[in-house]
Amino acid sequence: MKKPVAVWLLLSLIWGSTWLFIKLGLQDLPPFTFAGVRFVVAVCILGIVIAVRRVPLPRAPRDWLLIALTGVMSFSVNYGLVFWAEQRISSGLAAILQTIIPAFGLVIAHYHLPDERITLWKVCGVALGIAGVALIFSDQAKVEDGRSALMGSAAIIVGAFSMAYSNVMVKARARHIEPAALAAGQMICGLIPLLLVGVALEGNPFAFRWTPLAVLSLLYLALVGSAIAFLLFYWLVRNMDVTKTMLIPLVTPPIAVFLGWLVLGEGLTWRTAGGALGIMSGIALIVTRKKKELEAVAATVPVAPVSATATVKECETN
Repeated sequence: MKKPVAVWLLLSLIWGSTWLFIKLGLQDLPPFTFAGVRFVVAVCILGIVIAVRRVPLPRAPRDWLLIALTGVMSFSVNYGLVFWAEQRISSGLAAILQTIIPAFGLVIAHYHLPDERITLWKVCGVALGIAGVALIFSDQAKVEDGRSALMGSAAIIVGAFSMAYSNVMVKARARHIEPAALAAGQMICGLIPLLLVGVALEGNPFAFRWTPLAVLSLLYLALVGSAIAFLLFYWLVRNMDVTKTMLIPLVTPPIAVFLGWLVLGEGLTWRTAGGALGIMSGIALIVTRKKKELEAVAATVPVAPVSATATVKECETN
């Protein structure tokens, strides 16, 4: 097996497994502090990488303003809502719903990126994704604690929209920023609100039940799911066709669903399965069209580089 393919498979497995470890950690830890501490550890690791590799940091105040804004949107809002929502819905369902990010990004990009206009095919993809979300919502309304499940599902969708908007802003204005510096800066700006909300609502972190499972979940998410996954992806976009890396978000939800079933006994109703099929079919349609567009550009302008920063943000997951 070629090394890029092995890294692609490993990265898909890592990002597909993070949903399970969020769910496991939430058995003992409250959501906002759990998410905040995760990124404290991840930032420390990325800081070492930046120092060792001497990654240049942004200097312009407008760059740091952009980093701060997108950091709050990507990490405070999105991850805060994801961790909060997984207390109310299954890990597999959370992964499925978060897959809607590219559909939101497509609509937002139409108004902010002149070269990414909406086409009929893309509209069909968005419509399929929305139909899938609606079907899942109708299913969650029928469960025993329907109101809580609906709130959890809605929180994932709100977080996905916030992440999508952040991704578009990064692609529009931050192509010149090194991905490692961008990610670390966003994490720092995003973890501060998470910790502040956590302390205000959840209390003193030192008083939590730091069980072995909680610590394992935290370290896995910080070391493997954040720092190592980011470095692997950064390597991958430099050594594999970018259009292939865009397929990773389509692989992670099935992995998350399988691990949720295997470890936690989570199941899928026919409505949820149908909704997942709708969302993933819509995103597959969007990704396929995007892939063809990128291949067309590469064929006409073979020397034009693909922005690693933009690619990382387009494919970013949990």
